[in-house]
Amino acid sequence: MANEKENDSSKIQDAAPMELDPVSSQKMLKNALYARCANLPADKIFSQNDLLSLEVIPNNHLDQLLSCTRQLTKEGLFKLMSKDGRACWKVVKRDDAANAEEALVYSYVESSGREGTWTRILRARTNLHMTVMNRCLKNLEKINYIKPIKSVKFPGRKTYMLAHLQPSEDVTGGPYYTDGVLDEEFVHQMAYWTEKYVIGRSWWHPPISDTGRRKNKNTLSLEQAEDLRATELDGKGCGTERHKNLLPMPPGYIGYPTTAEITKAINGSGLSGVVMKEAEMKQLLDVLCWDGRLQTALDGKAFKAARRFAEESGETSENGLTGAPCGRCPVSDICEDGGPVNARTCEYFQEWLKI
Repeated sequence: MANEKENDSSKIQDAAPMELDPVSSQKMLKNALYARCANLPADKIFSQNDLLSLEVIPNNHLDQLLSCTRQLTKEGLFKLMSKDGRACWKVVKRDDAANAEEALVYSYVESSGREGTWTRILRARTNLHMTVMNRCLKNLEKINYIKPIKSVKFPGRKTYMLAHLQPSEDVTGGPYYTDGVLDEEFVHQMAYWTEKYVIGRSWWHPPISDTGRRKNKNTLSLEQAEDLRATELDGKGCGTERHKNLLPMPPGYIGYPTTAEITKAINGSGLSGVVMKEAEMKQLLDVLCWDGRLQTALDGKAFKAARRFAEESGETSENGLTGAPCGRCPVSDICEDGGPVNARTCEYFQEWLKI
């Protein structure tokens, strides 16, 4: 009988529960700490001593407490705050807590500001699997937390930023780009208008004859306008000579337009649908200088038009503008809606388009 009792006692000792591993114990402490805090008023802010006073952490072990609060903050169940220079925490309801991975992705997108962040950099920083990160980006975009943007510098990169922010001009390219694509037509219009404005303040135009003056345009008949155009195309009219005989301004002339004056003029013209900034106009002026259409003047503070001479053969090089009727029409000065020469009745468009 004694041997049987000894065997039974040994079996009872063998059946005693084993101690929990550290990971399971830490998880239980974390859940227990959150449960105790969630039962208290929702607006309560817990300090370190408040959490220790809940008697959840055994022996008030500080390292275990910090490990629990760190994990709860990462999961979005605790909100880390500061009071009197010390760390404190506020409980977040489980329904309001964001997914841990989504919160991590959102924090890095938020830190990128108006520049946005590339998905490859985002993946490297979050250390998430591509499938997990794409799922987080999709969910955050679905609830309108973030949005994809196109960068003119790196059009092949997939970039994200916060939904309520507007991308910087370094990302969008400014007014010369639309949805990340260069608006070539707008750039050409702006360049043509700018060059024409600078020409008007760079060269002295000799007076034209009474036949071609704007004040007499409405007195011309259609036949007279056609004769005038034919004369101009033959190289015998005042308009041709007028463009050939552009004279330089006198020495000491300081009327060349500055960047500020050109910007003000083009904003007043209504050509651009947005208000142009001086820095944006400076980019266009630099391009015109590189193309040889403008030159800097007054120690780089202003701009003047460059005189372009005809080739030795007597023919000037053509471009898209000179190929169109309006670009080489010698009577464009008297072309206006309602006048003897106007775009509505211009027969040269039909010839050009072969209609």
